[in-house]
Amino acid sequence: MRCVVFGATGYIGGRLVPELVQAGHDVRVVARTPAKLAEVPWRDQVEVVDGDVTDNDAVRAAVADQEVVYYLVHSLTRRGFADIDRDAAQVVAAAANAAGVERIVYLGGIIPPHTELSRHLASRAEVGEILRASGVPTVELRAAVIIGSGSASFEMLRYLSERLPAIVTPRWVHNRIQPIAVRDVLYYLLHAAQLPAEVNRSFDIGGPDVLTYLTMMRKYAIVAGLTRRVVLPVPVLTPWLSAQWVNLVTPVPRALAVPLIESLVHEVVCGEHDIAAHIPDPAQGLTQYECAVELALTRIRNAEVPTRWSDASTYGAPSDPLPTDPDWSGGSLYEDLREHHTCADPSTVWAVIESIGGESGWYSFPLAWSLRGWIDRVTGGVGLRRGRKHPRRLHSGEALDWWRVEHIDRPHLLRLRAEMQVPGLAWLELGVEPDPDGGSRYCQRAIFQPHGLAGHLYWKAITPFHSAVFGGMVRNITSTAERKAADSTPSPG
Repeated sequence: MRCVVFGATGYIGGRLVPELVQAGHDVRVVARTPAKLAEVPWRDQVEVVDGDVTDNDAVRAAVADQEVVYYLVHSLTRRGFADIDRDAAQVVAAAANAAGVERIVYLGGIIPPHTELSRHLASRAEVGEILRASGVPTVELRAAVIIGSGSASFEMLRYLSERLPAIVTPRWVHNRIQPIAVRDVLYYLLHAAQLPAEVNRSFDIGGPDVLTYLTMMRKYAIVAGLTRRVVLPVPVLTPWLSAQWVNLVTPVPRALAVPLIESLVHEVVCGEHDIAAHIPDPAQGLTQYECAVELALTRIRNAEVPTRWSDASTYGAPSDPLPTDPDWSGGSLYEDLREHHTCADPSTVWAVIESIGGESGWYSFPLAWSLRGWIDRVTGGVGLRRGRKHPRRLHSGEALDWWRVEHIDRPHLLRLRAEMQVPGLAWLELGVEPDPDGGSRYCQRAIFQPHGLAGHLYWKAITPFHSAVFGGMVRNITSTAERKAADSTPSPG
């Protein structure tokens, strides 16, 4: 079938596209920033088009001549996300109907009956209603917590379980949840495209286990080989306060933690399993919770995480052109430019550059980086805990601690865009070129475009630390490359 996927750069979309390709479908993917897909393994097997779900013309062009629309978009971390998602769903619904699309497939959340919904769940339900009323047969798959390597829900569960020997338990951890493995979500999404035209409804999907969040944490600890966790009941810990705690302890930022926890206040359990009448359970059966956790941990240990929650970039974040490019004009600009000759060859220096961040750190003044990360978390930013997917290789568009990989020209240049809380726009470039006199020349450039007086004061305040931070990076990156080059040089004789 001819399928168009909205949300292909997100956590689920990035995993569904190769499944569709493998199943033999012709796939078109829509992305605000197509460059983010430049290095995905399936790039040459799909058609990539530039577009935003709120752009009528772009959406109409994207759905033209398509049979199936996969709608995997939500704006959870954006201010006013409910209004944005409503408008986007209306645009896609109208375009799909006008183009004669045969099927829409949408992934939403389980809606608990007879209760006031959180903003997150209410928005997901509204989007489903809009799509089902579009005149195009729509399958809305409703899932609760998705267990898989890199999912926001799993990362929150993992870090809370691993980092807290004593589990602080607000009331909502005793609510029942029916988690589902990401492999089973993909199974249902893949097969939903071929349901008959008369099917236009929502279906609850879930795994075989119904657990409380507290039980999920305890079972996680067992699978991960952790010691038994002490439970500390704190009945007055509200969802908002819980989200602040999650923001500090896990990689999930407050903007995402708040709506996730607001949803956990409800019991999210499947009210029906009608999907089985149209899509039988997987041949091996639905994945049990402990197995889903083990599969996710295995992928993390083996650095085989194909997508992460942080792959979705911040809407409206800065991108090319850089303020120093010829077609940029106006405003102030600050730079910290440093170069250093090293006897290490360019390929060795590049290997160090591309492995920066995550467990490798940032090669200078660890306390300062850690402190800045904590400040960012406290103020609602992403901090340093997003880490990286693979220890040695980066890809355009992926998150790297509080940075986003904006451009990578392997093996010469890595450009990172800051996503920390800062009064301006910031980039960091790390590059290497062969030196005519032998060895190589390492180049490093920090760029800051201030916003208002606060931006100028911010740069002035941190300038005294540049020698320790940026100068230390230059020295330590080049010295690390020289040690690696020396270690790889065969001994005489």
